[in-house]
Amino acid sequence: MAAPVAVGPAPVERAPLPPARAAAGGVRMLAGIPYAELPGARPLELDLWLPPDSAESTDRAFPVVVFLHGGGWRLGSRHGAGPAYAGASPNPFELVAQAGIVVASIDYRLSGEAIFPAQLHDAKAAVRWLRARAAEIGVDPERIAAWGESAGGHLALLLGLTGGVAGLEGSVGVPGSSAVAAVAAWYAPSDFVALPADLGADPRDPGTREAMLLGAAPATVPERAAQAGPISHVSADAPPTLLLHGRADRAIPAVQSERLHAALVAAGADARLHLYDGADHMWLGSDRAAADAVTRTIDFLHHHLSGEPS
Repeated sequence: MAAPVAVGPAPVERAPLPPARAAAGGVRMLAGIPYAELPGARPLELDLWLPPDSAESTDRAFPVVVFLHGGGWRLGSRHGAGPAYAGASPNPFELVAQAGIVVASIDYRLSGEAIFPAQLHDAKAAVRWLRARAAEIGVDPERIAAWGESAGGHLALLLGLTGGVAGLEGSVGVPGSSAVAAVAAWYAPSDFVALPADLGADPRDPGTREAMLLGAAPATVPERAAQAGPISHVSADAPPTLLLHGRADRAIPAVQSERLHAALVAAGADARLHLYDGADHMWLGSDRAAADAVTRTIDFLHHHLSGEPS
């Protein structure tokens, strides 16, 4: 008689989906779904926010957007779209889901856990997981977008611009394609090489958020700093991109988005830029910008994922 074969636990990427709970406006939310396992570390998790009619539309595949939180790559979590929306009901995830787009808000490794490109590897793993579980979730694997704020906007831009860069794909999670069809980035850094000068800061300061992400001050690791900058990956193949930024942003100057927009347009890509007067980082100082950013993002995603205005 053959000896019994030991069977270990199934990979977390295949874990059953949790039960949904009710959210605002008929949206359903599935919390804490593991999308990738990291040896010796916590599993990476995401929350799904499903459109109100998704429970009844079992034969319909919805578009989906991956949301990446901000926090300077050092802080933050998947639970919110930024401090401007704390306590809001409906929150931005619920508003996007009410517009017929699934939101997958993800956690990724912070810079205290791993340096770049680990964060991008995690984001790509989330996209691949969505494709692998698309039929079960009820999403269209061909209509996946990325959306992020601040540091998360930086990662969203990299998702869009490095879909075909094998060296940045990583081996986290399930295999497959990490390409996305559109990107929306709020007040995101896009050029680490130029950022110290834009801020009037010391490019050799090892204590900046960017230095902690890179593992060293940008000026001391110029190749890594350039690789981490979305502007280095601009091409005509870039997906449609929406850049939103406050003109009064003191943390990430608006010129970062202006420079990236100019590069995308020069390359022949579809890129839109909107700047908000009086808005600081995280839309501080402008409730109007905070509200309008959500509306513009929904319109942009709806157009590029559904082929028509919302």
